[in-house]
Amino acid sequence: MSACVTFENLTLGYNSHPAVHHLSGVVRAGSLTAVVGANGSGKSTLMKGIVGVLKPMSGACRVASNVSLAYLPQQSELDRSFPARVVDLVSLGLWSRRGLLGRHRGEDREAVATALSAVGLEGFDRRPIDTLSGGQLQRAMFARVLVQDADLILLDEPFNAIDARTLADLIELIKRWHNEKRTIMVVVHDLDLVRQHFPEALLLARRPIAWGDARKTLAPENLLRARQFNEAWDDRAPWCGPEEGGLHAHAPGQDHDHKNHMQPNSPTAEVLRDGSAL
Repeated sequence: MSACVTFENLTLGYNSHPAVHHLSGVVRAGSLTAVVGANGSGKSTLMKGIVGVLKPMSGACRVASNVSLAYLPQQSELDRSFPARVVDLVSLGLWSRRGLLGRHRGEDREAVATALSAVGLEGFDRRPIDTLSGGQLQRAMFARVLVQDADLILLDEPFNAIDARTLADLIELIKRWHNEKRTIMVVVHDLDLVRQHFPEALLLARRPIAWGDARKTLAPENLLRARQFNEAWDDRAPWCGPEEGGLHAHAPGQDHDHKNHMQPNSPTAEVLRDGSAL
C-alpha cells in the first residue's frame, strides 16, 4: 500500500527544544493509527508537524501529493466564547473549496445539513456554540471534518470530556472513514479503547518507542520503556541538534542510538512493525 505520510528522521519542538525526535517511518494510505503516550510525549506536537503548523527542527515530514487533509484540534484550543452558530462552525470545513469569504451554494448547505444529521445534531444548526455540551461540541467538530471530505484525517484527543453514547457514535464514524479507505491518525489516551478499535498504534515518549500492530505495540515491555524514558527526560537539556561527527545532542544520560529508527525495509523497521521495543 502506498505512503500517505512519510517521516524522515523528523525532529519537532518549541524554542529550540525537541518534543518529538528521530521519528522515521511511513503512515500507509488507508490505515487507522492511534497515537499514544503519556502527557508531554509529543503526540499533539506530531499532529501539528503533519499539518504544517510546526516546521521541522531537522529531518522531514512529507504528506503525499494530491492528499487533502482535515485536522481536528483539542477542544482546549477552541474559543467557545466566539459568537458563532453550529452551522458557522461546520461550514468552516468548506473553506478549502469556497474560500473563507466564498458564497455557499445549495449543495454546500445540503452537505452541512447531512453532516449534522450524521453526527446526531439535526436541528442544532442555529444553536450558538457556547451553549453546547462538550459532547455536542465534539459532534459539531466531527461534522466539520465530514464536510471537508479529506483523504487524511488527524484527530487530536477527540474523546476527551464526552459521554459514552457520544464516544460510541464517534468511534463508528471513524470506522466508517476507515472503510472508505481514508487515512486516519487519532491521539488517544485510553489504551483499552486502542486495543479494541484501532488496528495500528504509534507509541511515543518524545521519541518513537514502538509502531505497528496495536496490541503488540502496547505490550507491557513497550509501555514500561515509554514510562521510563519520559521519567528520565531532562527538560533543561539542549535541543536535539547536530554535534561533531553528525550525532545529536540529547538529555544527559539518555541511551539514544543515532539510526533512522523506522527506515522502510530495514531490520529496525521490522522490529517496530512487530511492536517490540527499539
